[in-house]
Amino acid sequence: MGAYFLRRALLGVPTLIGVTILAFALLRLMPGDVVAAILGENTAYAKDADQLREKLGLNDPVPLQYGKWMAKLAHGDLGTSLRTGRSITSEVRVRLPVTVELGMLAMFFSMLVALPVGVISAVRQDTAIDYAARGMAVAMLAVPSFWLAVMVITWPSVWWQWSPPVSYTNLWENPRANLSQVVIPALILGTAAAGSVMRMTRTQMLDVLRQDYVRTAWAKGLREREVILRHALRNAFIPIITVIGLQVPVLISGTVVLENVFAIPGMGRFLLEAISTRDYAVVQAIVLMLSVVVVITNILVDAIYAIIDPRVRYS
Repeated sequence: MGAYFLRRALLGVPTLIGVTILAFALLRLMPGDVVAAILGENTAYAKDADQLREKLGLNDPVPLQYGKWMAKLAHGDLGTSLRTGRSITSEVRVRLPVTVELGMLAMFFSMLVALPVGVISAVRQDTAIDYAARGMAVAMLAVPSFWLAVMVITWPSVWWQWSPPVSYTNLWENPRANLSQVVIPALILGTAAAGSVMRMTRTQMLDVLRQDYVRTAWAKGLREREVILRHALRNAFIPIITVIGLQVPVLISGTVVLENVFAIPGMGRFLLEAISTRDYAVVQAIVLMLSVVVVITNILVDAIYAIIDPRVRYS
């Protein structure tokens, strides 16, 4: 099994290299650059703009710029922001825990709703509970998270003169104040991810509940809880784990939007700021990091397969 996961990790390397090439090339195709964002479009600054481009290395051939960036990555250096001159690594150390907290809370809320409701919907098939759960799942998939976030900010302020706090507080400094700001966007983000997991849970549970071994468990007089949790849910869980793994990119894209809506200083907000100012170095570093997260998640999902189902063995 160890050899299998080593091969998977090695196969992830070409994927990440492809991501770096794609991100590097597409950024250079965007109109404008970081120099224009710093100096503005005033033609009086044309000479200063040329000097700044030379200083930042933007006049070098694109392949040479890519080679320099990859050389820094090989030494564990994410580079320096072209706009601020600060180390990207130091910025990531501050912002990454914020995004991880938001993503983990969102995943927790998503699973807290999706798994129990999906199981109950399958066990009580074609009842009012089932119809309500299915309708809720469709609504979760249909409602855009950014629209829901705007509504959560707008309507409470109109109706009750209350709005979510927008002044971020570090978790370790004041956990209560931190959670008061993070819980609402995490709930919204978790809602967006819960719909597909809920539908998959219901579908798989319905399939497993019709199997002969489940009928045998019922015939033996086992309690409903034991039949559902021990015999049915565990065997239905592999496809569900796959869907949960696929939710990671969804959560990442959701944090980019919600961090800006709720003024949370995480990686998503950092990325949008860098895109708006054409800060190539920052965008490249963040895209690469997010790609690493997706690759690692896929490997972890494969590992969980073997833990949940003893029949799954990798050779």
